[in-house]
Amino acid sequence: MVTLTQIEEARKRTRDAIYYSPLASSEVLSEASGNRVFVKLENLQMTGSFKERGALNKMLALSPEERARGVFAASAGNHAQGVAYHARRLGIQSTIVMPSGTPLIKLTSTRGYGAHVILNGPTYDDAYREARRLCDQAKGVFIHAFDDPDIIAGQGTCGLEILEQNPEIEAVVVPVGGGGLIGGIALAVKQKKPKIRVIGVQSAAVPSMIEAVRQGKCPELPPGQTMADGIAVRKVGEQTLPLVQKYVDAIVTVDEEEIANAILFLLEREKTVAEGAGAVGVAALLQKRTDLSGKKVAVVVSGGNIDVNILSRIIEKGLVKDGRLVKLRILVSDRPGGLSGLTRLIAESRANIMEIVHNRAFADVGYAETEVAVTLETRGPEHVEEIIGKLRQGGYRVTQDI
Repeated sequence: MVTLTQIEEARKRTRDAIYYSPLASSEVLSEASGNRVFVKLENLQMTGSFKERGALNKMLALSPEERARGVFAASAGNHAQGVAYHARRLGIQSTIVMPSGTPLIKLTSTRGYGAHVILNGPTYDDAYREARRLCDQAKGVFIHAFDDPDIIAGQGTCGLEILEQNPEIEAVVVPVGGGGLIGGIALAVKQKKPKIRVIGVQSAAVPSMIEAVRQGKCPELPPGQTMADGIAVRKVGEQTLPLVQKYVDAIVTVDEEEIANAILFLLEREKTVAEGAGAVGVAALLQKRTDLSGKKVAVVVSGGNIDVNILSRIIEKGLVKDGRLVKLRILVSDRPGGLSGLTRLIAESRANIMEIVHNRAFADVGYAETEVAVTLETRGPEHVEEIIGKLRQGGYRVTQDI
């Protein structure tokens, strides 16, 4: 099992090349969760996630002969970028195998850092098998994403930083995938401060660590669809499971809607960008999934490499849920000037028209009418009700898309 000494040595080895990420106090998250919350912003690392801590520590431990043979890795994105970036810094050739559905931002960034990237299969497991095959063929060095002592020790440096930045922290909330991050952090903080609580958070779609703890072994779960792709690990590490069993107090899950809400909360209220995997800890606090109350809590935002298309959908759906974006279907007279009266009433209601679409052929309307689908930007649900009331008073038939 990894030791505190190994983590402290990793800290000395990597500290000049790893960003000392902030542990920022969050007033809005504190108020929403009922705790005193501090956010460890690992999304501000050079490659956008904590993964480079372990990757760098592993490569610095290689002999010159091992470096010359090159390194291989499998990753859905963040580990790939950490390996690629620091391999280039150290003059090591890297080959990364990624699943075919890897978000574009992670794929292009990995290539941009100089790695030879190969896409193989729909899942991480497919990419892992191919990376292992290529590594064995080339007699290279394989850098595992989580199940390796040097990787775990490198990730554990994040825990040392948290206690240095705020020695009064009473609990740490950490995203859980394969277990490298939570294993390293839990070991570091528990060895330094045994009474501190460590809470892990997984996506409900792939609760692999919860199942591993329950069974006392590492089963392989079936694939699950989740926006938290960075922690969608179907089988946790043989070396990380014992650390979780020994040092982690509880593991909870959050669903897709809760993850999306947390991403939007961080973007809108904290002005920070988090990917799905990076936001699960915040989601757990917002939903009060932990048994923490009134504690000084550090939550790790582990990464910020989110696809902009997914982020756009999260923002739109969030605005709809809050009543700040609404679609109304309105019947209007299909003659010159029929639309002008409608838009005048909307303008008087101080709503902003985002889109207007006429539907003559597919709506159940008369030959002298047309259905108009209007997407509006509003101030919220009360404003929507005010707009609908004003339109109905003006003689329009209005329905709202839900």
